[in-house]
Amino acid sequence: MQVPAGYAAAVEAAGGIPVILPVLAPEKAPEVLEHLQGLLLSGGVDLDPSHYGEDPLPGLGKVTPERDAFELALARRALAAGVPVLGICRGVQVLNVAAGGTLFQDLGSQLEKVLKHRQEAPRWHESHAVRLDPSSRMAAILGVTEARVNSFHHQAVRVVAPGLRAVAWAPDGVIEAVESVDGGFALGVQWHPEEMWDRYPLHLKPFSALVEAARARL
Repeated sequence: MQVPAGYAAAVEAAGGIPVILPVLAPEKAPEVLEHLQGLLLSGGVDLDPSHYGEDPLPGLGKVTPERDAFELALARRALAAGVPVLGICRGVQVLNVAAGGTLFQDLGSQLEKVLKHRQEAPRWHESHAVRLDPSSRMAAILGVTEARVNSFHHQAVRVVAPGLRAVAWAPDGVIEAVESVDGGFALGVQWHPEEMWDRYPLHLKPFSALVEAARARL
């Protein structure tokens, strides 16, 4: 699996040192996290619905069982150990499922009047609006309660996991961000800020917040 360069570039621009992990056996997750101060869960292909108790619908795309197992183990361990976590696109979905939530397998077939969430514009383009909960950590990080974001997904958070809460929504009601309810640093966004930050500095702020939270653990 290749990791797009934008993730590492954004972490570095935010003052962090990016470390790209290979897919390992899930039992390696605790040992891996002992050497890290923060965890970024990146985008990618679909999460196997068996991890949230469902069988595959026709709209489900490609899944990668080994990656699913390792990332879910990483996310669960990070949440339990208080390691700061930022999930992006697939990453917010992994975070939610790891904590006990579910997903829409395919928005187009499971919701009515849904927006186009797989844009065909350039990856940095602001495709649609999101509304943020003014009381949320995410709104405080971004410094706004409304923003425009890009969109490259057909799955999304459905039932929010215990311990998390939804804090941002697209105009069609699709959840666009979640965060921890207990004050720990666990955030997830459905859009791709790593593709936008160099044009729109607002979108570097989630990476800066992750790096700041990671530094606090040193």
